[in-house]
Formats: sequence, C-alpha cells, structure tokens
Amino acid sequence: MSALPNAHEALLRNRDLIKGRLALIGLSDATLLSRLPSGGIAMTEHAGVFSRMPAIKDWQPAFGYDDDALKAACADTLVVFLPKARAELTFRLELARWLAADGARLLLIGEKREGIAGAVKQLKLVAPEAAKVDSARHCQVWLAEAFVPVTTFDLEAWMQWHPVECAGVRIDVAGLPGIFSDGQLDDGTAMLLQSLAEQPLPRGYALDFACGAGVIGSWMQCWQREQGIEPSPVDAVDVQSQAVICAKATYTRAQALGDVMASDGLAGVTRKYRAIVTNPPFHTGVRTDTSMTERFLQQVAVHLQPGGELRLVANSFLPYEALMTKCIGPVTRLQCDKRFTVYSAKRR
Repeated sequence: MSALPNAHEALLRNRDLIKGRLALIGLSDATLLSRLPSGGIAMTEHAGVFSRMPAIKDWQPAFGYDDDALKAACADTLVVFLPKARAELTFRLELARWLAADGARLLLIGEKREGIAGAVKQLKLVAPEAAKVDSARHCQVWLAEAFVPVTTFDLEAWMQWHPVECAGVRIDVAGLPGIFSDGQLDDGTAMLLQSLAEQPLPRGYALDFACGAGVIGSWMQCWQREQGIEPSPVDAVDVQSQAVICAKATYTRAQALGDVMASDGLAGVTRKYRAIVTNPPFHTGVRTDTSMTERFLQQVAVHLQPGGELRLVANSFLPYEALMTKCIGPVTRLQCDKRFTVYSAKRR
C-alpha cells in the first residue's frame, strides 16, 4: 500500500478522536477513506482525487465548495487539512463550521513546513480554546471542542472581482480563496497575453489548459472583438474546483465562448484544437513539481490538429523546451527574460 500524505497519516494516528459522522475537508489521497473507522463526507478540490474516490459504503464524495453533497449540520467530527494558501484556510474553517452539528469537534491538521504554526492563529479566532493534541509525521494535530458556528455558507459572498488589463484590453476576473494569483495578473500570464497580441494564434477552436480563473480564454476573445474579429471559442480546463467556478463566472461576465471543465490533466479533453495555450503550474502544495506539465507535454500533441500550435509560458529555468521539441515539434522562443519564457511549438 502506497504511503499516505503526512497529514493523512497523522489523522489515522489520532483516529480515536473521531466520533459520529465525519467530514473531511481538503482530502488529497482517496485511499485514506478505506482506512478510517467511520463514514461521512469527503471533500476535495482536486478533480483527479475526486475521480479516484472509491465507491465505499457510507462515504459521500464532494468536489469543491459548491458540491450539493455538502449540507448544513451534517457532521459530528470535522477534519480540516491545511491548504497551501492562508486565505483558503479561513474558507475551509467557515465550511467546517457550517457542516458542524451541535456538539461537533473540529480537527486542524497540517505539516510544519506548510505553516501550521501560523494557521493555529486563524483557528483560534473561531475556536479560542483549541489545543494541540499530537505532533507526529512532521505534522501538528489541533482539536477544538468548542467553536463559533455559522448558519450559512454562501459561496457568492466569498467571490471577489478584480480588473485585469493587458495590451489595451481589460476584463473582470473572479476570484476565490486558494486560486492561483487571486486579485492580480501574474507576470508570466502578462507576458503570454502580450505575445498573443503581438503574434496571434491561428484562427479556430482553442484550449486554455490549467486555466485558473479563466483569464487567458476571456482575454483572447475580448482582444479579438477589439480587433473587429469574430471571437473563436476557447475551452478551459483546470484540476481545481475554485478555478472552474471562477472561470465560469469570468467567462459569463466577458461573454466568452467555450466549455469550462474540471479535468486532471488532459483526461477530460476529447476535442482536437487549432491552438492550446497555457501557463502551467509547477507546484504541488508547497513543493516544486513539474510532473503534471511534463505529462501534459507528452500527451498534448494528440489534442492538436496537424500544424496546430502550443503557446506556453513558464519560468525560464524549467526544462520544458527539449520535451516540447521531442513530443510536439519545432519550438520557437517568442519572448524571454530572466524570469519567464514564452514558447511556441508547432505540431508536426
């Protein structure tokens, strides 16, 4: 049996703290479920984890914060796994307090290098008497048996809008806690958009891979309208539930065309595209991890039409160019500085 994440192992070590119906918030390995003593709800924001959740009796899987499986006052023990983004911890704690039945207990579990020490300060804002009950597997486990409940959990109330402008084109972008580059246009995406304005993609159906809040696909279509060109639809995929929620909202406000889908890599993609654009992630939690992008590059040619283009921006130190040449075709560096490089690869 493969090793579980440290935070999941820490929960198993403290399984005696679980009482009644269980709610897991931020599950990152579906194999944990079969090793727990009781059932309940398991929420993950990762499409791949959700797709691998086994059909185990008494367990209800949930994808993201808007899943209909999440019900008020449905759990007696709430387990919140520490997310990467500090703002998302507040989000998770709010959901946990809404899911909590009368007399419920709350566990917060996270690794030291993920910032559990700082996270405890957030926990104590809603559970002042929370106490550390274990320290193992490089993790801390905190227990709160009394905390401030909430009667509503309104996703719309957490969504914030911010403007993004590049090459004279402005769009409004939705944001939720935990989404990449929430509240601003990151420098890598800005360089990619500038390249799209200066060296436009071939006309036709496109895909925005790892779309985040839907910035690229929405901006591309707004830029085309500004040029007097009929916009080409841009499908959008991302592995994270918040990204899919926000991308749909951003597309709606921008009147952008295209399907927005949850997908672990390219698993949910069936169409062949004239162009694919991406600013792919290279972190898993707080760790550098390029494996997802490497798998994407190995598979992407199948989803490009002959002669189709992949337009990718990445940190300049990441070793993608040789793999792009091997798996797709000739590669050109369109823009480059010490931090980022925009690549264009044409399918053979």
